[in-house]
Amino acid sequence: MEFSLSEEQQELAATVRTLLAKRADSSAVRTAMASETGFDAGLWQTLCEQIEVAALGIPEERGGAGFTLLESLVALEEVGRSLAPTPLLSSLVASQALLAGADDDAQDRLLPRIAAGQVATLAWSGTRGPGLDEPVTAEGGRLTGTVQTVLDGDQAEVLLVAARTGPGVALFEVDTASVDRAWTPSMDQGARLASLRLDATPGVLVAADATPALQRAALVAAAGSAALAVGAASRGLEMTVAYAKEREQFGRPIGSFQALKHRMADMLVRVEMARSASWAASYAVSSGAANAAELAAVAKSYCCEALSHVAAETVQLHGGIAITWEHDAQLVFKRAHALAQLFGAPHRHRGLVTL
Repeated sequence: MEFSLSEEQQELAATVRTLLAKRADSSAVRTAMASETGFDAGLWQTLCEQIEVAALGIPEERGGAGFTLLESLVALEEVGRSLAPTPLLSSLVASQALLAGADDDAQDRLLPRIAAGQVATLAWSGTRGPGLDEPVTAEGGRLTGTVQTVLDGDQAEVLLVAARTGPGVALFEVDTASVDRAWTPSMDQGARLASLRLDATPGVLVAADATPALQRAALVAAAGSAALAVGAASRGLEMTVAYAKEREQFGRPIGSFQALKHRMADMLVRVEMARSASWAASYAVSSGAANAAELAAVAKSYCCEALSHVAAETVQLHGGIAITWEHDAQLVFKRAHALAQLFGAPHRHRGLVTL
């Protein structure tokens, strides 16, 4: 098992970071969050056209860039660090579900659209956590039910829906125009959620047995959430260290006080341990390792809890200014709460780990 990035992967991360530094500063992030779509469509298209972030894990014969899931997760960590809202995670989960379980016709039709930057999402119970029953039923190719907390559900152009059938669970493509979609306000405006209501809505069958697709989606969602959490934790650590060097108390920078040094050192340890857990899961899920499910569950649990700790320390070590809307510490704090619940809380994933 490798625990470092290759030279090409490091270059990818640096390229994504450079672009986001130019196009996703604090003001741009806040503007994007408050927009009608919840993200900067121009930035998303630039990421897709110049770096091919949505196409990295899609094979060339399906219109993608022909890399692996690992490269997608490397890019996702940098997106998390910038705090910029993008539909990368939802599109990544949807594309990987298609690759794992959809028929050839569906892959040929949908994957090139996702690779080109069309927002995609998967409407399923897994957004709320592992092991839940699908809320949508399918009969005669028509879907009925309501799916809550669908990531980027109101903005998706490619919509996949998991639905219970007689034999089990199937996967359908649904025309977004035929679905009642409503944005769901949440604490973290950078994580766009929506509820979808289907009422005898026609769907195109893409997988009669959705089990492989949903299993893959769960692994990618866990690893992707972990990558986002590591990026956000890195951002919290960086802004805290920078503030500790500038803020003076008793005639000296507060970062020179031993007690605060220890707390920031502990933040660094948690960030680096989280990154190791995230990379281990990313390698395992990308390569199809036998222990991929266990490592993904460990990463989702540990990385989200590490981010929660770092976010709390970021707020405390900044003092009163960090609880104001004007300071970006509150964005890290809200992202920590959102990722802790998205695709299952940490304790749910610890319960999946076999000791």
